Amino acid sequence: MSPRDRLVPLSACAALTATLLFAPPAFAATTITVAADGSGNYTTVQAAVDSVAAGNTTAVTINIKPGTYRGVVTIPATKPYLTLVGTGTAATQSVIVEGHAAGQTKSDGSTYGTSGSATVFVNANDTVIRNLTMSNDFNEAAYNLDAEQAVAVNTSGDRVQFDNVRILGNQDTLLVNSPSASTVRRLYVRNSYVEGDVDFIFGRGTMVFQNGTVHSLTRGSSSNNGYITAAATDINNKFGYLFWGTTLTSNAPAKTVYLGRPWHPSGDVNARGQVLYRGVSMGAHIRDDPWTDMSGFSWKDARFSEYSSTGAGAVVNSNRPQMTASTATQYVPTAYLAGSDGWNPIR
Repeated sequence: MSPRDRLVPLSACAALTATLLFAPPAFAATTITVAADGSGNYTTVQAAVDSVAAGNTTAVTINIKPGTYRGVVTIPATKPYLTLVGTGTAATQSVIVEGHAAGQTKSDGSTYGTSGSATVFVNANDTVIRNLTMSNDFNEAAYNLDAEQAVAVNTSGDRVQFDNVRILGNQDTLLVNSPSASTVRRLYVRNSYVEGDVDFIFGRGTMVFQNGTVHSLTRGSSSNNGYITAAATDINNKFGYLFWGTTLTSNAPAKTVYLGRPWHPSGDVNARGQVLYRGVSMGAHIRDDPWTDMSGFSWKDARFSEYSSTGAGAVVNSNRPQMTASTATQYVPTAYLAGSDGWNPIR
């Protein structure tokens, strides 16, 4: 007798009906497609994000077809578990871009401010962004602003992942943020590219940047073409930024770019930036004295170090603290990202 020929007792049917009616729904991922040409569910990325219910508890994938999508994208804290994926063959094909700067005036008469100038805001936990470009194309040469900070990505969610993305800007490109000095927020960036000039990776969050490229843009100077980092790690947070197996490149002249300087937001004396360049290939653009003071705060009071780096820019001297081999065992990607919940996105 085949299975379809078997009779099910009425009592079993009743039980099955009750199960279907009252059992909780099974987990099911949702997929939404964004296409500028109208061939998807939405024509803008923000509309796709807005379509997800607040308090979302299941994974939602937003596929973004190749095209340029101008406009700010905000993933609110109430919408975790979103994955934004460019569907092209390269990250260059799906581009989210806007051009706001800190000193620009909005329609209500206020200015954007640095953190508010971002093109993409990632405020939600467990967000993943893959295979696309996020850019702030504010044109510094076209404006005469006192505040030209122009953020491409402002991420303040926890357990956020960027995979094969391009993050483009000039000053203050990537804000690795957190809601407060006492709140730890973690960002894992793999196989990605970020570019800028002044303090273009900054903030008090925790980040691992692994196996990608950090590109310093020239500012046309023969001596100072900017600073890669401006970390504001709270003194109670052991882990700030780890650059692991990363390549540092530039079109700036040799010995004109700093690895970083210490940012103390609003003069916060407890902001003691922690930055480690480990196993990094450094181009000739890196200065022999790669750390410098900021706003009256000495870089020597921060937690800046290098370990086992190579390349023309990886000079070892008294101005370049080197982490010891025994200490380096504590400063690995899994340690930076583990937090109190044991998060480990590394694969």
